[in-house]
Amino acid sequence: MKMKINVLFLLLIMTVLLCGCQKNDPVPLEEVQTPGSDTVNLTVWGAAEDEELLRQIIDRFAQAHSGQADLVITYQPQSESSCTNALMADLENGADVFAFADDQLNTLVASGALDPVENAESVRQSSLPEAVAAASVGGTLYALPLTADNGYFLYYDKQYFTQEDITSLDRMLDIAAEHGKKISMEWSSGWYVYSLFGNTGMTVGLNPDGITNYCTWNSTDGKIRGIDVAQAMLDIAGHPGFISTDDAGFLEGVQNGTIIAGVNGVWNAVAVEEAWGSGYGAAKLPTYMCGGQQVQMASFSGYKLIGVNAYSEHKMWAARLAEWITNEENQKLRFAQRGQGPANIVAASSEEVQSAPAIAALLEQSEFSYIQRIGGNYWDPVTAFTAEILAGNPSGKSLQDQLDIMVEGITAP
Repeated sequence: MKMKINVLFLLLIMTVLLCGCQKNDPVPLEEVQTPGSDTVNLTVWGAAEDEELLRQIIDRFAQAHSGQADLVITYQPQSESSCTNALMADLENGADVFAFADDQLNTLVASGALDPVENAESVRQSSLPEAVAAASVGGTLYALPLTADNGYFLYYDKQYFTQEDITSLDRMLDIAAEHGKKISMEWSSGWYVYSLFGNTGMTVGLNPDGITNYCTWNSTDGKIRGIDVAQAMLDIAGHPGFISTDDAGFLEGVQNGTIIAGVNGVWNAVAVEEAWGSGYGAAKLPTYMCGGQQVQMASFSGYKLIGVNAYSEHKMWAARLAEWITNEENQKLRFAQRGQGPANIVAASSEEVQSAPAIAALLEQSEFSYIQRIGGNYWDPVTAFTAEILAGNPSGKSLQDQLDIMVEGITAP
């Protein structure tokens, strides 16, 4: 679906009579301004669920600069998680302005898709330090911080769980099964699967080359071994109270009543609250039984950023639009409409943001969260591994062998 905004103010002078044409809705003479340049075509990529919000933001940008250029701004939905792949397919003809997850920054910079931000000092002063760090490579700022909430936590319906219940995933699964309901988590994505390995002493991350990964998830040493996590995952996957589903499936389950708790992020806070009403609750992730002990679930933390394509034909205007999308006012608007936590210092410190249940849950989980810095070889091996686990290990292959194969894929050159 596309949304196109044309901002064209025709100069109304007496010679219009000779041209034989005029707009259907003439602009009053005193409001007419001469465009300061030729037509400026800009393409904006953003999350599909942000379309209504971006429509308002872009429209206001067009109005604010109505006399300065003939702006033609086209919005196209594009997942923030796969933005880089889409951009790399045709960088020179890609979006001028695009939203993306911060873990893609290194790739975008290395490919030449992003130039250093010109007004970097102003951005640093107005943005949360952690968000600035996430938008920087080697101390140089390459993108504009948009949100400081790209992490996940536990949503739960208070009608079914007490404050004590939500501390244990095992207890929650039993309660869900007793009611014929489900606890959801997306295991097809390594982003969420990290939560089960993150606080075990085993590690995964990006090597100094900025491309390849290190990973010890198949470790046979330590208090918790790789096979302990794999067996715990098998047990969870086989529990009648568990379901692995994507973002759309989570929302559908929340809305139709089949899902009463789940691991997800702030981008769905408004929809979840609407569905559960007074039962709406949010908290840090629970513990789960692993290797005979309760292990606190970890999480990846991250930030959404706005980038300006270094190959943009109208880079100055693209930069202006990027700054507009990420300014204090529009980050507040994003929170009000989408429940997403601002990266702007002033917006983030507002009472409304600080008191939001989803933001409070993220803050509570932050003690167990880690910035995501992962090379591209991480994702597919994790998905292949979890597919076997979710299916109940139909191949019969040993869990250690499957962990070894996954780690070999993750750490491949």
